Amino acid sequence: MIRRTRLARAATATLAALALAVPLAGTAATSTAASPLDPLEDLFAPRLVTVDTPHRDAKEKLQSLGLDLTEHAGHDYVEVVLHTPADLAALVLGGFTFDVRIPDLVKRSLEIAEINEDYARATRRSPLPSGRDTYRTLDDYNADMAALEETYPKVAKRFTLPLPSLEGREIFGVEIGSDVTRKASGRPTFLLMGVHHAREWPSGELAMEFAVDLAKNYGKDRRITRLLDRARVVVVPVVNVDGFDLSRTDGEFLDLRALNDTGLDPLGGQTSVLATPGQAYKRKNCRIIDGVATPAGTCRATLASPGGFLAGVDLNRNYGGFWGGPGAAGSTPNPAAVEVGPLDPTYRGAAPFSEPETQNIQQLVRERQVTMLISNHTFSNLVLRPNGVAPTTIGPDGIPVGDAPDEKALKRLGAKMTAANGYQNIHGWELYDTTGTTEDWSYNATGGFGYTFEIGANEFHPPYPEVVDEYLGAGELEGKGNREAYLAALEHAVDTRFHGVIKGKAPAGAVLRLRKEFDSPTWESSFEDFLDSSITVGRTGTFSWVVNPSTRPVVRPRTYTVDGVTKRTKGKKESYTLTCEVDGKVESAQKVFIDRGQVRSLDLRRACR
Repeated sequence: MIRRTRLARAATATLAALALAVPLAGTAATSTAASPLDPLEDLFAPRLVTVDTPHRDAKEKLQSLGLDLTEHAGHDYVEVVLHTPADLAALVLGGFTFDVRIPDLVKRSLEIAEINEDYARATRRSPLPSGRDTYRTLDDYNADMAALEETYPKVAKRFTLPLPSLEGREIFGVEIGSDVTRKASGRPTFLLMGVHHAREWPSGELAMEFAVDLAKNYGKDRRITRLLDRARVVVVPVVNVDGFDLSRTDGEFLDLRALNDTGLDPLGGQTSVLATPGQAYKRKNCRIIDGVATPAGTCRATLASPGGFLAGVDLNRNYGGFWGGPGAAGSTPNPAAVEVGPLDPTYRGAAPFSEPETQNIQQLVRERQVTMLISNHTFSNLVLRPNGVAPTTIGPDGIPVGDAPDEKALKRLGAKMTAANGYQNIHGWELYDTTGTTEDWSYNATGGFGYTFEIGANEFHPPYPEVVDEYLGAGELEGKGNREAYLAALEHAVDTRFHGVIKGKAPAGAVLRLRKEFDSPTWESSFEDFLDSSITVGRTGTFSWVVNPSTRPVVRPRTYTVDGVTKRTKGKKESYTLTCEVDGKVESAQKVFIDRGQVRSLDLRRACR
């Protein structure tokens, strides 16, 4: 099914072919003869192509075309989804050469569905912790999280995130640890997420399997037991529930292109290519109009619209970290950059955290000491670390952004995780610049390490047996895979060499609260932000609280190079405000500075009575 074709630069014949939405002349050498019985054969097929980008300027030019760039990229290529003839025209007119890797994504979806059905029939129970043999639906995820709590009530607790989706769906997560039935006691949190982008089904599967693995093996596996006695793991397998539900259940098998040639199209030709794979390969959430509620069913109705799959906000450009910078499209169409505003694949939304889905994750991070975060995506076999923009990129303060202050430690942990899953350990900007991503905000706002995992080699949702291999490892990595990478991440979450510890004595039942208010920088401005986490002192009157450093990475000194000269910013130190509350009343407050690897001992018994 997957065949490779070299396409030449723009030519008159090419443009004529594009205008007619038929295959290019350059593909004729490898294409099979069209069947007169198949009216779809000569119609444009949404496809996945590998675009040649021999240098960084070519990547930046490609980004400016407003196309659907995947995260599968290298130093000299980027893979792109071409949804329409207009996308293909933009690429050819831009002077790019490329290979067609999957010539028809709709047909490929059907092939994958058949492979998955065959696998399920032949497999009584897969080797995964859950035994699943096919992709979950949204209902499956919700049921599985409820079942975890019911089966393992001492270590697993399903919870509802604060805000429903745009279409009114509840969004669930599951918290796992040996103390989940008690109030927060000071343990650090590892946050694992999936499906920010609707079409990236394996990203949720692996997150859910890790949750099952932990709950099932607590008390049986020594390593897992030790870790869950020291940390809590919060798993949100599907962040973008509206988009995923459409991609997984509504768009997989629809192919409406034949209507254009039959005269039966109720919209007079508008129910065309754009409506065909738009939900199976949907990327964004279900925002239709900025600032306007999306009534239930509205997103599904866009299936009959030629812009259906383009509607929405790219949730992984909507977080506050450097929001509005390179690699994210704005609200106003930009002809110079071929950005089409809200219809652009990387549309960042009307404001930082404008979407309920990202607000939910923001609140999770604000209210917990998230010392480790992984956001799963597909595809490319990569582990990406902050920052999302190249260190030479001139930032909003007029100087190069530079590397993250913790670059060496971030790289070391990345290497440990990629030794398990076999991925590449790189920065996000080595693909292309991005801003407004999950970990660019979480890391710079809290200091907790954060990464993006790009799962799988070459498809958004490949045959399910590949999901099994990605989790458990295969070949030389059998017995490792992303399971081992996640366990390495969890070990980092509890490693106090990279975090701080505040410990001491306080009245039993007192609530200790760490709060910090600050302005988080966007690319051109800033927004008011805060962190506010708390613990309850136990019956013994002692506490030990693992916390992130009080100084945010974004304000720490940073090193950069200009014209061969290395310079360093001054930076600044920040503190938390620690309060002690008894019966809802604040009895004491003090500033607390804490750095990585530092332990602060406090006696609050006299001040907090």
